[in-house]
Amino acid sequence: MSVAKIAGRYAKSLIDLAQEQGKLETVIGDMNAFKEATGNKDLHMMLKSPIINTTKKRNILTAIFGESFDEMTMAFVNIVLTKGREEALPEICEEFISQYRKIKNITSATVTSAAALNDETLNKIKNKIRSEMNQNGGEVEIETKVDPSLLGGFVIEIGDKLYDASVATRLKKLRKEFTGSVN
Repeated sequence: MSVAKIAGRYAKSLIDLAQEQGKLETVIGDMNAFKEATGNKDLHMMLKSPIINTTKKRNILTAIFGESFDEMTMAFVNIVLTKGREEALPEICEEFISQYRKIKNITSATVTSAAALNDETLNKIKNKIRSEMNQNGGEVEIETKVDPSLLGGFVIEIGDKLYDASVATRLKKLRKEFTGSVN
């Protein structure tokens, strides 16, 4: 079975259980912390390693997360370890976060601009995204980046969609039109 299918099934199970027990917000906090921790190369490699046995992996994860994670999250991690699916834990975590975002109607966007945007402009962008995505009451999270090579304007990425209103792109299009019409 593919890692994506495994991750989807395990994440769905944990989401259902967390909702049932009223611990969804607690578990999402744990999953975000775990996602951040798996950014550490050593932890990530330990989870993927077939050489390190399950008991040692369980001891390591308990030492790292046992005191800060909810009992349900740690029980879930132990089930995943018992089933021999620990190499999929980072993907399960990602899928859990993705499913949580769908349930809570949260859209993530990345806005890259030539200069830092003020709060008023960011709020306008959030409202526009919310209206375009038909998210009445939904939340829009914006990550901002600054890229002076854009010259002006901005680029918005929402999932696999890209809206490019940068001066650099407009100049490239004009250059292409002029060089294309001359030939």
